[in-house]
Amino acid sequence: MKYGRHDRFHGRIEGAGRVCHAPGCEDAGEFRAPGPRASSFNGPGDYRWFCLDHVRQFNAGYDFFAGMSADEILEAQHPVAGWERETRAFSAAAGIDGVPRWNDYADPLEAIQMRARTRKADMAPAGRQDGVFVTAEERRALDTLGLPLDADRQDLRRRYSQLVRKYHPDRNGGDRSFETRLQQVVEAYQLLRRAVAFA
Repeated sequence: MKYGRHDRFHGRIEGAGRVCHAPGCEDAGEFRAPGPRASSFNGPGDYRWFCLDHVRQFNAGYDFFAGMSADEILEAQHPVAGWERETRAFSAAAGIDGVPRWNDYADPLEAIQMRARTRKADMAPAGRQDGVFVTAEERRALDTLGLPLDADRQDLRRRYSQLVRKYHPDRNGGDRSFETRLQQVVEAYQLLRRAVAFA
């Protein structure tokens, strides 16, 4: 659903019938400015709508660093600020469980509905060639071990042995940097060895 013609270069959205939020101004509110509540997981943020003159005044007085400590300001001004975070496209979950891109939806409920559909598909059991279904938790364990959906018990044992040799400090020359990864491998193996698919 379109709310009016959108002029991307100027940021103007015409024809929405909004009035400028500046007190006493009767002009059309065609320019969006941040409101008191920022966009978050719970929904899109609040916006104020101003005429051209008042949005210029708002922008001139807007302080991005308001409420930040000196250390937070210094960190935000660092040349590589923001690069330590994965973008949605390159994150492991591709932003599925992150904050929705609210501007992609005319109605916030559509974003919530899309997320619910995605989660439902992720939680659905997957069928193997032998007709046995694998739960979402078992699929995650298979991913942890790097095994395909149709792996058998022998594949599971072989892969577990390989990963233990690779990550266990007693087997890899005393390198303890892989302890967390080893724990994940052990937990995944313990789950899968009791699963119906590997009985």
